[in-house]
Amino acid sequence: MAKKQMNRIKNREQYEALRDDGMSKEKAARIANTENAGEKGGKAKKYEDRTVEDLTRLARKIGLNGYSKMNKKELIKAIRNH
Repeated sequence: MAKKQMNRIKNREQYEALRDDGMSKEKAARIANTENAGEKGGKAKKYEDRTVEDLTRLARKIGLNGYSKMNKKELIKAIRNH
């Protein structure tokens, strides 16, 4: 990651731990820059409880490619790894 961008990371220790776990730079940065990243409280349904149509809509919204040919399991994996 560019030095300029590393200065934007709010919680560098958390960022480095997430990167060591194999997370992408973008996703690790988003999590490390969230003020309440370690807290629970999300109200969204689990991906496994959503329909394929819901997952396809989400994949389109976040800009995934090839989602129309994916089954539910593949969609969930692609969304989680985006």
